[in-house]
This record gives sequence, C-alpha cells and structure tokens, in this order.
Amino acid sequence: MATTTTTLNFLHPHKPTPTSPSSPRPLLHRRLLLPPHLSSNPPGPTSSCPVPHDQQPINEYQTLSASFPFSWAAAPLAQFSTRLGIMGLGFGLLVGLPVSWAGAVGSVPDPGRLVLGSVSGGLFVVTLAVVRMYLGWAYVGNRLLSATVEYEETGWYDGRIWVKTAEVLARDRLLGSFQVKPVLNRLKNTLVVLALSLFACVALLMDLERRQGDSYTMSNEAGGRAVAGVYNAESARLFEPDAFCGKSDVP
Repeated sequence: MATTTTTLNFLHPHKPTPTSPSSPRPLLHRRLLLPPHLSSNPPGPTSSCPVPHDQQPINEYQTLSASFPFSWAAAPLAQFSTRLGIMGLGFGLLVGLPVSWAGAVGSVPDPGRLVLGSVSGGLFVVTLAVVRMYLGWAYVGNRLLSATVEYEETGWYDGRIWVKTAEVLARDRLLGSFQVKPVLNRLKNTLVVLALSLFACVALLMDLERRQGDSYTMSNEAGGRAVAGVYNAESARLFEPDAFCGKSDVP
C-alpha cells in the first residue's frame, strides 16, 4: 500500500499556490532588460552631443528651410521664380518708377528711361535678396559638411569645437550633399541671370543718356531747337526778350 501511495505522489506532484513564497513570478510581471543595440528605442546619434540644440547643424538647416525668405530657395522652380518676379515687380512699380519719375528732366519724362529705371530698381532688390539667401544656405551647408562644429555654450567668449561622431558626420554630409548643394547651385545660376539683366539695363540707360547728350550738342552747334527741360540762352532770348535787354548776343 505504501508503494502505491508513493507512485501516485510521483505522478501528481503538489503544485505550489500563487501565494506560496517558493512560487516563481509570472512571466508578464518580469522586467526584461535589453542591451542598447537591441532596444526598440536606441539612443540617437546626437544624444551625447554637447552642442546646444539651436546650434546643431541639422537643427539650423531645419530652421533655415522653414524661415522667410530662405524657404523660397528650396521651393519648386516655378514657385521660386514667381516669388522673385512678384518681389521685383512690386518694388519696381512702387519705388523704382516714382524715383525715376522724380529724377527725370523735363515736363514730359522719357518713357524708355522710366521703364529702364523701374526695371533696374526691381532687379537690384531681387539681387540683394538672392545674395542674402545664398549666404544663409552656404553657412548652413558648410557646417553640415564640416567634420567639426563650432559652438558657444553661454556667449561669444566661450567658443568651443566639437568633433562629430561617425554617425553624425555621415548624416550631415548626406543632408548637405543632397539637400543644400542643389539649392546653392540654383541660387548661383539665379545670381548670374540677375547680374546679366542688371548690367543690360544699366548699359541701355547709359546709351540713352549718351544719345540725348549727342542730340543736345548737335542742336546747339546747328542753332536748332533746344532740348526740352535743358536751359538754352537762345531759346530764353526768344521767349523772354526783356530779360536780355542791353546784353550782347551770345556768339
């Protein structure tokens, strides 16, 4: 009989109750600690970066690409050209045309001079805006492509240099090569077109001034009619003879 009891106890061992001190903890309540390379949230490449958040090149790039007017350079080509055209046209009509009208000589200004003056003013302002965009994008691009980062902890007097890690350098150079360099190339081409256009407008204005000066000289030599808006003694003698009483004729 004892042998039978021992056999039954071996086949049906006693199961410990959950409240028993010797019972193991359920699997769901255990905390599994994984190494950093197997964790679902591994530390980012900038987790150990001592550079302040707003001075990190990638954050400077994000801020620049969303700010005015630097975001225009990264927009599609049609939007970029349209915005620059609206800026130049608005400044040319609101500022360039009144200035050209005020600086014109004579009661009836030359339409060609007014148009060239307003266009030159608009091109000049657009050129300044594109130069400002280029300087901003070039600064961020250099910081992305550089292997070191210059930063300031509290002010200009405590500048420091941080050497990028391999992960940060690869990420920044990838961003600078494929995101910033195309923008810089577009701005360079835009500056070339604007410089040529501005040079053409200035050359036309100078040619117009030269032609008007030659016509005035020819009219004086031939004793012809005076140019409108320019003082001429012969013309003044014809319209105001009393003012020249007792004076000898001008040779």
